Amino acid sequence: MILLHPNILEQEGKKQFVVLPYNEFIILQEELADYEDLKNLRIAKDAEKDAPTIDLEDAKSVLGL
Repeated sequence: MILLHPNILEQEGKKQFVVLPYNEFIILQEELADYEDLKNLRIAKDAEKDAPTIDLEDAKSVLGL
């Protein structure tokens, strides 16, 4: 879990903005990118779950390896 040190800015008594140290912002960006990648991988795996497959030995044979 990421430890954050936010500074919350209020406007007219209501929370409006959050300011983070730059390094924490970068960590959050990387975590979000990783999450998006994982989400896309799960979608792709689900879409291909019924796709035909070929075992490694047959693939080697077809490719002449």
